[in-house]
Amino acid sequence: MTIDVFTTAGTKKGTMELPAVLFDAPINKGLIHQALVMQQSNRRTSIAHAKNRGEVQGSTRKLYAQKGTGRARRGSVRSPLLRGGGKAFGPRSNANFHKDMPRVMRHKALCSCLSLQAKSGSIIALESYAETVKTKEMIQLLSKLPVDLGRRILIVTDERHNALLLSGRNIPGITVITAAYLNPEDVLGARHIVFLVDALAKAEAVFGGKKEVKTVKKEQDSKPKKTAKIPEKEVKEIKKAPKKAAAVSRTKKSSTPKPKPKS
Repeated sequence: MTIDVFTTAGTKKGTMELPAVLFDAPINKGLIHQALVMQQSNRRTSIAHAKNRGEVQGSTRKLYAQKGTGRARRGSVRSPLLRGGGKAFGPRSNANFHKDMPRVMRHKALCSCLSLQAKSGSIIALESYAETVKTKEMIQLLSKLPVDLGRRILIVTDERHNALLLSGRNIPGITVITAAYLNPEDVLGARHIVFLVDALAKAEAVFGGKKEVKTVKKEQDSKPKKTAKIPEKEVKEIKKAPKKAAAVSRTKKSSTPKPKPKS
């Protein structure tokens, strides 16, 4: 899949091929939904808080005796059954909405989002951007690009680009993030996605899959190992040793007397 590449002047320079790992992945809608729910749930903070009977202001005195009145038994005025009492099962501020997903699933969900936007033709590439912080110049550049000003536009950089961040933060609908912080919510919520050319390589390195682990083999020493040399005298003695042993065994056999036959 190819996209158009534009210069800083807003003119079309040519086309480039998108990484197939990121922008030609199978679209899994169930996985995308799961990743979006996880992202929004992790951003959620519990604000609602209802006081229980231990937090409500009031006396802990028992209102009347347990027996003898003919009425139902009653405790303190903080009881959830009474007006002004505590809430029995109300929302609490310590609620935990955290969710988690394996890294492989998160990366596949992001690749599905990028592939969906690539197929709809919402992605273009920008060659580079100047280091000048000027909102007016950025608006002029966006007006020359094939994007709709006023709609959500996501600009992806390879590293932190202060000029883009400061120039675009005052324009409604403009979001500038680095390639390492790509997420399904920003990708799917954008009408147009503008990648810097270097950001595509960075995104492929981060989300493209497992990196190759190179195993370094130890080089064998070219020099042969030194072996201890045996002196020639010892070599001769070692060679003569079996002959001496055989001669000794013969003399022992000849010296032993043979048993006399019984008469």
